[in-house]
Amino acid sequence: MSISIPLNMAQEPTTQAERKDAVANRQRILTAARQLFAEQGPEAVSMSDIVKAVGIGRGTLYRHFPDKGELCLGVMDEEIAAFQNEVLAQLRQKTAVSASTMDKLDAVLKQFVAFIETYAPLLREAQHQGLHYFASGKGVPHYWQQATVLGLLKTAVAHGEIPPDADIEYLSEAIVALLNAHLFHYQRTVRGYSPERISAGLRRFVARLGEQ
Repeated sequence: MSISIPLNMAQEPTTQAERKDAVANRQRILTAARQLFAEQGPEAVSMSDIVKAVGIGRGTLYRHFPDKGELCLGVMDEEIAAFQNEVLAQLRQKTAVSASTMDKLDAVLKQFVAFIETYAPLLREAQHQGLHYFASGKGVPHYWQQATVLGLLKTAVAHGEIPPDADIEYLSEAIVALLNAHLFHYQRTVRGYSPERISAGLRRFVARLGEQ
C-alpha cells in the first residue's frame, strides 16, 4: 500500500516563515527610521543610512518602501490612524450638540493645523519625495484631509449653510492646499506666523463661505 504525501507539505512552513520575516523586517526598518529621523531629522537621513542601521540589503528595504516618502508615511501609520479617530470623535461630539456643519469644519481645520505642526518634518519629506503623498488612500494625509473637507462641504450645501452653486470639489482641494506642508513650513519659519495665527486665518477664510 502506497502512502501519498502532499506535495506542498514542506512548502507551508517556508511560506509562513517568509511572511514572519517580512513582518519582522518591516518593523525593524520602521524602528530604525523613527530613531534616525528623531536624531537627525527626516531630511538628513538617506535610504542608505536606513540600510546600514538595520543591517539589511537595499532590495529588502525597497520591497517594503519604494522611496523615502513612503517610508515617512509608514513611520506615521499609527499616528495617522489615531488622528483620524480623533477627528471622527470630534465630529461625533459636535453632532451630539447639534453643531452646524460649518462649525464642524472649523473644528476639523483647527485639528488639521495642530497635526501639521506636530508632524511637519515628516509631512514635508513625504510630500517632497513623490506624488504618492497626494494619492488616494486612507493612510495618505492629503487624501483623508480632502475627503473629510469635501464631505463636510457637501453636507453644508445640503443644509443650506453655503450656496448651492458652490464648486465644493474645487473648494475642498483649495482649502487643503492651504495646509500644504511646505507652505506651512514657510509660514512658520520665514514669515514667523504662529500655529494659532495660521489656524485662525485659515478658519476665518473658510467661514466666509457661509457668509455669502
